[in-house]
Amino acid sequence: MTHESKPALGVGMVGYAFMGRAHSHAWRNAGAFFDLPGAPVMVALAGRSRDQATAAAERLGWGAAETDWRELIRRDDVDIIDICSPGDTHAEIAVAALEAGKHVLCEKPLANTVAQAVEMAEAAERARANGVRSMVAFNYRRVPALALARDMVAEGRLGTIRHVRAQYLQDWIVDPEFPLVWRLDVNKAGSGALGDIGAHIIDAAQFVAGDQVTGVSALMETFIRKRPLAGASAGLGAAASGNLGQGTVTVDDAALFIGKMSGGALTSFEATRFATGRKNAMRLEINGSAGSLAFDFEAMNELSFYDNTEDSRTAGFRRILVTEPDHPYAGAWWPPGHLLGYDHTFTHEVKDFVEAIASGTDPSPSFEDGLQVQRVLAAVARSASDRGVWTDVEA
Repeated sequence: MTHESKPALGVGMVGYAFMGRAHSHAWRNAGAFFDLPGAPVMVALAGRSRDQATAAAERLGWGAAETDWRELIRRDDVDIIDICSPGDTHAEIAVAALEAGKHVLCEKPLANTVAQAVEMAEAAERARANGVRSMVAFNYRRVPALALARDMVAEGRLGTIRHVRAQYLQDWIVDPEFPLVWRLDVNKAGSGALGDIGAHIIDAAQFVAGDQVTGVSALMETFIRKRPLAGASAGLGAAASGNLGQGTVTVDDAALFIGKMSGGALTSFEATRFATGRKNAMRLEINGSAGSLAFDFEAMNELSFYDNTEDSRTAGFRRILVTEPDHPYAGAWWPPGHLLGYDHTFTHEVKDFVEAIASGTDPSPSFEDGLQVQRVLAAVARSASDRGVWTDVEA
């Protein structure tokens, strides 16, 4: 099938900052490395400022710019809505798009509240009956090493899972002079480290282990409660603009919780933006009766595996370089040993989503999966507010 004969899939993206750049890169490149059943066309992006949205569209490869996401949804040449805006906008945009018959890819966490996530999951289920597909963008599922880890657990290589340990360690707001950006505003972000990076490790742990978190005991802390006001709507890594006074941080800086999974495994999770010196250490270790797996995103092409059935004289953790042609996703890229990066996870995400749309199958993770993660986040917040009391995750 030639590129010209493949059905076009018009894409409209809402937002164009950090995630918008990553998603744009994926839409531009997915078809160059994977034999997609449809041809993504980057029709238009939407942003509030006409000048900024137009400049972003030109820079990122979009055909046009809109200043109202509703106009993006109304366009006949848009089949997919890709939501890369702050969490407080997800529910309204996603529900409207699904009701208009548009497929939806939505950044994580799915929403800012369980109620919003329920609304989105219900809209997705209604739209599914009409062939409309939706997916939440937990991109770390698309790291080849984590996809391989999931396969190994499913194949029984680890035996019965006993422990799951997950960490997401960053340090980008250690400086008390870092400004009060939208990610530190509960009304826009929903939560801080918990929802932003904690959601990732909850999903990754559940994905690899094949089980769900059923209960938690949690602590949360905000270390710096006042920060300089930002001069404009700023994102990750932005600097303050002028002396505009101080504002109050209304989200958590760090979350720490233990839990239990539906299969019986004990779990521990840590999400913080105050791990000085750690830039993007998303770590997962799983211990089972027959072996263990360990992963660190700062060495994202590697997976450590311990096989408990080996001769004890020579047994030990061994390094698997996950770049072989038969490893998940890796065969579409470079020769073995030529490493992949962060951006590739979004390309894999687009590939899987386009294939699901074309085949009429349900993409994963679904909005229902995103809702389940949201329920875990809510249980963590409730537990932390009640001095760590054990809190069940709503079914």
